[in-house]
Amino acid sequence: MPESKTFVDIINYIGNFLGLNGPWDILRMIIELSIVSYVVYKGIQLVRETRAIQLVKGILFILLFSKLSQMLGLKTLAFILSGMLQIFGFGLIVLFQPELRRALEKLGSSGFQDIVVRRNDEERVKTIASIESIVQACTKLSQEYVGALIIIERGTKIGDIVNTGTQMDAMLSAELLGNIFTPKTPLHDGAVIIRNNLIKAAACYLPLTQNAGLSRELGTRHRAALGITEVSDAIAVVVSEESGKISYAHSGGLTRNLTPDLLRKALTKFLLESETDRKLFTFRKVKQSEQAD
Repeated sequence: MPESKTFVDIINYIGNFLGLNGPWDILRMIIELSIVSYVVYKGIQLVRETRAIQLVKGILFILLFSKLSQMLGLKTLAFILSGMLQIFGFGLIVLFQPELRRALEKLGSSGFQDIVVRRNDEERVKTIASIESIVQACTKLSQEYVGALIIIERGTKIGDIVNTGTQMDAMLSAELLGNIFTPKTPLHDGAVIIRNNLIKAAACYLPLTQNAGLSRELGTRHRAALGITEVSDAIAVVVSEESGKISYAHSGGLTRNLTPDLLRKALTKFLLESETDRKLFTFRKVKQSEQAD
């Protein structure tokens, strides 16, 4: 009996310490913890595999070293590190500007929009045709060692980038992409911007990535592809002029050495919204292969 009473006292003490005076308080705590956990998870997901993760590691290192200095009585060092943390607090907005911008744009373009607005069948068919045109063009350009840089606009509008090039508003096709990137033609130097399954502009200038840790093998096209994906949710497809290899960039990350099938799967993943759309596209490709055989 005393042991049972002690256990109840411990539970009551913990409940009073946490301010839990009834079932509603427990439910409120569970909801609050769930929201905080989700926000932390999304924050980690946002900075993972970007330059921001290195900044986070640096700040955590300074914070840990500052606490260790205080414990060891290194007052001067602890004072300097504490001052650095205060400065970083004001500088976070500048340091994380691309990530914060992308997060706010993603929040603004999602929410209830996906519930209210649904892509109709005609748009899905156009997107499927666009994916196939891009894959065919990149395959041919890769075989001929012709460089190319194709930017596919998504939720974040990049009108400032579009305005740097030549306006086209042309129907997207593999043949037109091939002609644009043919060497020594007026529009071959720069990026093609695709918006709403149309070639919006060509010969556009893109911001270069500020990531200093990139391999020196990557040329200007790859750095420009990474740069535009660091400030928007666009997908950038690159064909290397030197090696003929196909790559794509997304959210500041680069995936290289793609086969046409891998490129097709990646574009399907990013450009077709639902699992039903992806299955429809896969079914169409299998059916076309069987007819070809």
